[in-house]
Amino acid sequence: MVISIAHRSTLISSCALLFFFVAMVTDGRTFSAHPVPANEPSTTSPAIVIGFVGGFVAHDNPIHSEVQLAARLRKEYPTGVDVETFESHRGERAHQLILKLLDTDQNGTLTTIEKRDARIIIYGHSWGGSESIALARVLQNDGIPVLLTIQVDSVSKHGRNDTLIPANVAQAVNFYQPHGIIHGAHDIQAADADRTRIIGNFKYDYRKSTLKCSEYPWYDRLFVKAHTQIECDPVIWARVESLIREKLPQASPSVEAQ
Repeated sequence: MVISIAHRSTLISSCALLFFFVAMVTDGRTFSAHPVPANEPSTTSPAIVIGFVGGFVAHDNPIHSEVQLAARLRKEYPTGVDVETFESHRGERAHQLILKLLDTDQNGTLTTIEKRDARIIIYGHSWGGSESIALARVLQNDGIPVLLTIQVDSVSKHGRNDTLIPANVAQAVNFYQPHGIIHGAHDIQAADADRTRIIGNFKYDYRKSTLKCSEYPWYDRLFVKAHTQIECDPVIWARVESLIREKLPQASPSVEAQ
């Protein structure tokens, strides 16, 4: 059979086009029979760290130790850990965020597994310490466990008990000082000692302290001096940070080195 030059050229072009199409289809980097959506939800919820500032302090006020701690953790854990701070009256907002973060399949309802896999740490100073326990108690009603609560000179809000740690909390610790017109709860206890370990109630005395807390408002340094000093004490917050880090995955070496 004789093939004309025109037919031969057409045949070659068709074969080349067919070869290109096959190569594109079989190259998994270009085409996929089951593409993965870019916004597909993660199957594992992040570790969640919630911090509550005290009094009427804004949640992002950078002079406060609670906010500074959160900033350090965010820098070292850009993924896998969600760190948020809230005002002491924003417990319900924190609660809703936790429910959203735990809902890995994004169906609006938490499964038993999603609740079981929760890794939650809550800390706070003053009214923020009280709000930490209030939030833990709300999570208990949801059937959600809490790894750790940390109270720093916790001051109970009216009608609330910030000294009785709910049974969904695995570990709890309390740092306090007993002097001044505002001072913290001195003795936290477990509602169920078989389920909650009280790490300790640690007392600090600032009557002879030289801490200046110079960035804090003058009225805090004057009227609630010791209550302010425990909040700006780097020794306290180094202990708080250490306790939190024990519950978190190891930060990547590249981040730690920065």
